[in-house]
Order: sequence, then structure tokens, then C-alpha cells
Amino acid sequence: MSSRLKRGALMASAVMTLVGALLPVPVYAQQESPTLQRYRELNTQAKELNEDYLQAVEDRDARQAEITKAGEDIAAATKAKGEAKLKEDEFRGQVDALSEASLRGARFDKLSALLTGVSPKDFLARSSALSVLATDNNKALQALVGAVKTADDAEKKGADAQKRATEARDAAAKLAEDIKAKRVELDKQINEITTSLDKLSPADRAALQGEMDKGVYFPGNGIAGKAVTSALSRRGDRYALGGTKPPVFDCSGLMMWAYAQHGYKLPRTSREQYKVGRPVSKDQLQPGDLLFYGSSAASIHHVVMYIGNGMIVHASDYGIPVLSAPLAKGGKDFFGAKRPVG
Repeated sequence: MSSRLKRGALMASAVMTLVGALLPVPVYAQQESPTLQRYRELNTQAKELNEDYLQAVEDRDARQAEITKAGEDIAAATKAKGEAKLKEDEFRGQVDALSEASLRGARFDKLSALLTGVSPKDFLARSSALSVLATDNNKALQALVGAVKTADDAEKKGADAQKRATEARDAAAKLAEDIKAKRVELDKQINEITTSLDKLSPADRAALQGEMDKGVYFPGNGIAGKAVTSALSRRGDRYALGGTKPPVFDCSGLMMWAYAQHGYKLPRTSREQYKVGRPVSKDQLQPGDLLFYGSSAASIHHVVMYIGNGMIVHASDYGIPVLSAPLAKGGKDFFGAKRPVG
């Protein structure tokens, strides 16, 4: 190789080295500090605990609704039993009166009319009258049987409703204690997170938040697309567990709020939201689809919304505002995706 060519190659190599040194290192290539890794772990643990807490609250509310319904059923059964008893007394009196008439000699058959009639015309008149009496007696007897059965059924329904109410009250009481314990544990976890956040270095804080995406997206005019637009409108809002409306959101709270703006009701927790809609594969995502993270359906702890072009919007952790980001940053333990509508 000529000396001129050697000098050219050396210069090109030096330029490439210099350019490489000046280029920013991609965030995904940087190794997170142990402090930041631990901080992320604390957030994940808190989100799992929050899901458990919210599920317990929902279960307690469901038990309270059961108690209310059981109370209504008891009242309805008591009313039905009382009305049936009144009918039972009424028709029992009619049956008794007709039975007494029969014992006194009134026979409800045409043979009796034939034997006691003095003429064919008299027979027809008596036969017609006795038929009416027999029909009335049969109706009264049927009504009496029906009233007795209605009263018995109402009594059984009342007893069943009372049993349901007792079981629901016991379950609600147990859940109340469970909720109280979970709330104490959750508050302790949140306090540890906020304390750890204050101890993060400027570099860790920058890595935690990442680059802020301010892109404009056009997800469509259907309910799902409008939900995306609503979720994106909250970029910059603060993250906190329990947040369900501006300016504070947690992950499932943001999804629920965004869809609610357009008349579609999602459950409160990410685990319950996973039960809504139909499954979609990760390579068939459309704006408005929800992606869930966790090792199983019972341990889902995070949900994000796909907005198109390989991007998501979500409320992720303490210290990070609601933001849009590449799909890969939604979480490492992807579990599944659902399409709530469409």
C-alpha cells in the first residue's frame, strides 16, 4: 500500500473514532445503577400490592352489594308471604263453608239433582246450580293450595336471602380487616419509594424519566382512537398509586379515565381490565389496545395503551410523569394484550 493510501486510511479511522466518541450512547445500552434498579423493583412491588389492595376493596364492595340485594329479597319474601297468608285465610274460609254445606246434605253432582227434582225442568235448574257450586268449590280449593305453596316458597326464599346476607356480612368483615392491613403495608411501601426517589442521583433521575416524547399522533375517530387522544392529553401529569383523574394517575387509572371520556367503562384494576375485550397478538396491535405486564393473570401489575408506530402511553412509576414512549419501555414481563372495543 502506498504511503498516501496508508495516511488516508489512518485519517478515516481517526475520524470514525472521533465521531463514535461524540455520538450519544443509546439509553438501552447504558447499565442502570444498582440504586435505580432497586428503585424500579420497589415500584413494581408497590404496584402488585396496590392491585391486591384495590381487588380487596372491590370484593368488599361486591359483598356490600350482596348484603343490600339480600335485604331487598328478604323484604320482598316477607311481603309475598304475608299476602299469601291473607289469600290462604280467605280461600280456606270458602272451602270450609262449602265443605260444611256438603256435610249438611248439599251434594255436588247431577245424580243428587235427579233424585231430588220433581220435573225435568227442575232437574236442569238444580243441576246448573250444583255445577256452579262444585266449580266454585274446586276454584277455591285450587286457590287455597296455590296460596299455601306461595307462602311456603316465600318462606324458603326469605331463609335463603337471610343466609346470603349473613355470609356476605362475614365476608365483608373479613375483607375490611384485610384491606386495613394491606393499606398499612402499601403506605409503608410508598413511603419507602418516595424516600428512595429523593436519594437518586441526577444521572439516575435522568435515566428514570428518559427522553420526553412530544410526538403528534392520529389514532382515529373510533372510541379506541379517541381514548388514545385523551390519554395523550394527560402527558406530564403526576404518577401516584390510586390516581384516577387529572392531574394524578396510576396505570389502570389512566386507562379507565381515557376510555370513560368517550362513554366506555373499564374496570378499576389492571387485572380486571385484562378480562375485558378480546386477545390480540403483539404484531397485530392497533391504537387503543391495552398491554399487560406480570408473570400471570393473577399477578398483573402494569397496563399501558398502544398509540401506534411502536409507541405507548402510560403512567408508570413515582418520579415519572404520564408519558409516551417506545413499546419496549412498557416493561420486561409482557403478559398479553387485549382490545377493549372494536
